[in-house]
Amino acid sequence: MPARRPRLGPNFESSIPGVHIVGDLAGAPVVKLAIEQGHQLAGYLAGQRVENAADFDVVVAGAGAAGLNCALTLRERGLRVVVLEKNILANTIHEFPIGKIVYDEPVSRATAGSLWLEESTREELLEKWGEAARELEIRTGEAITGIVPGPGFLTVKTNRGTLTARKVVIATGQRGEARRLGVPGEDRANVHNRLYNPAHFHGERIVVVGGGNSAVEAAIALSEAGNEVTLSYRGAELHRLFSANRKKLAASKVKLALNSNVSEFGEGRCRLNGEHISCDRAFVLIGADPPAAFLKQLGLRLENEWDWRRWLYLAVVMFVSYTIYAVKGGDGNEFWPFTGWGHKLVSFGGKPWSFWYTVLYTGVMTVFGVQAMKRWGIDYKDRFQIWRYISLISFQWIFFFLIPEYLVQIAVRNQWVGEALASDPQFTNNLWRSYGLIYAWPLFFYTFIGNPHQVWIYWGLILSFGIIPIFVLLYGKRYCTWICGCGGLAETLGDRWRHLAPKGPTAAKWERMNLAVLAAAVIVTVLLLGADVYKVLSKPAQTGLEYYHLFADVWLVGILPVGLYPFLGGKVWCRYWCPLAKMMEIFSAWFTRMRWSRFAITANDKCIACGECTRNCQVGIDVMRFAMLQQELNNANSSCIGCGICVTVCPMKVLRFEDTSKRELVQIAGAR
Repeated sequence: MPARRPRLGPNFESSIPGVHIVGDLAGAPVVKLAIEQGHQLAGYLAGQRVENAADFDVVVAGAGAAGLNCALTLRERGLRVVVLEKNILANTIHEFPIGKIVYDEPVSRATAGSLWLEESTREELLEKWGEAARELEIRTGEAITGIVPGPGFLTVKTNRGTLTARKVVIATGQRGEARRLGVPGEDRANVHNRLYNPAHFHGERIVVVGGGNSAVEAAIALSEAGNEVTLSYRGAELHRLFSANRKKLAASKVKLALNSNVSEFGEGRCRLNGEHISCDRAFVLIGADPPAAFLKQLGLRLENEWDWRRWLYLAVVMFVSYTIYAVKGGDGNEFWPFTGWGHKLVSFGGKPWSFWYTVLYTGVMTVFGVQAMKRWGIDYKDRFQIWRYISLISFQWIFFFLIPEYLVQIAVRNQWVGEALASDPQFTNNLWRSYGLIYAWPLFFYTFIGNPHQVWIYWGLILSFGIIPIFVLLYGKRYCTWICGCGGLAETLGDRWRHLAPKGPTAAKWERMNLAVLAAAVIVTVLLLGADVYKVLSKPAQTGLEYYHLFADVWLVGILPVGLYPFLGGKVWCRYWCPLAKMMEIFSAWFTRMRWSRFAITANDKCIACGECTRNCQVGIDVMRFAMLQQELNNANSSCIGCGICVTVCPMKVLRFEDTSKRELVQIAGAR
């Protein structure tokens, strides 16, 4: 996963009671949203005010957008507050190049609180914030080194002493120490990891190391200032550039050295790929490490942090998940240690456990679905997400509960399905197959096997090889996020852990497992159908069915994925094992290559590389990379399920769904 953030609860509270975190560390990737978080938290803390003997009501660590606005709001509401800043006021803004424009995106949202923000230059913003800061007690050069909880207040240790406070707000941002190459000469005075003003340098031979936007922008600016600039990058391609920077670099005089590594800095030279080149000055702009060490030093827990508590939680969750499915098979078919008694124990009210399991499933989806709808739909004012969750909950109630458990029986009793079907035992004795009204083969594996009535066979063929392909043509894999009950549980119960979905090329390779499950489903289905004609296939067909049921229908779809939601994100089954998801992906990829598909996500040129889209992708796609390159995201280059959360969370409104069937398709090699 991307850089881990601290674990936060309601009101931005960390794992230490009374310690709250806002700003970039809490998922506010742009200045306006950081200001908004600071204002929100201040309102909450002001309402929690309790008189005590602490030095301050609130200590704020970090004099950036979130910290300043939080402190200003707290002071306006009469609280005693001090701001500690280990560097200087608005340090992140101060490090911007001279003259850089700071935008007030998203423009659709008003700036919360009293801290000034409008589209302006770096210098104008620093002047305005400096004026606002005069109202506060700000101690620059003072950094928090520890927090000790105590009765009624917190003891805050700093590099200059100690103080006490009722609450502590951490607003230090995600940028920690600048990354280093770790090569000889990197500590020389002419080797820098910041560029404040390119105009300070002229007529020099400069090497810029890095392949991101900061490095490229610095190289271009230094070149335009009259320097001879070489940009060194270890990779074969600059993958993460904004399209505007890519064009500027191509038109500049910067010498691009790809697949290169600096191994030494010397006097007037540096060693690049084993050869010395002239170098009066160097800028190593390879980013900064997240402040994980600082957060751990304070005793804060990070997301997905594995310790004994997490292992215990995993064991408990897996036991509960195992128990639910261990008794689901029916009396006498339970798993150890529930054999012979488990199913009877949880069957009551004249209904078997399978019925109560469906009730439990539907109830969980409804409760957590409403919560997810509020989070992504109502809070973001996104009608797409509101309707998506309404669709998921409605399909679960109607097609995966009411119809198979009640309405089909009522229809048969009243002969609404016709007298012939209502009196046909081959149909009436298998009403459980009505779950296949929406669950298509091979997800609903039993559509074509087990002596089904021809009604189910015809409908199964129409659904799996008629309706599903047409749906995929129009909407990609949105079946997973608008209709499917399996995907619905992941999108509701599993939503709170979506950011934990594994990212990167290794995680993408794991997705090949569902191709193996799809192949197994095809083989077992063919064997079972063939056994009706060739008796010699009966034994291997039955053996295949038993193993497929055990591994796919029980462990892979039931026990493992739900148990792993809190550790690998919600889409464990859908992403790694679901054969229908893989079948739809194959359909969608083919439609895309044929330029028929009407499903794609496109991007404009406003990406700021905040990473929120990638972080919140349940299927682990590096959406930000597509956005930065303004490349189309589709099912020919990703396993996108069309949930649209990446579109929702983007603060710059970069992404959108688009019908690209009528224009030429652009694909990315190795995009994941």
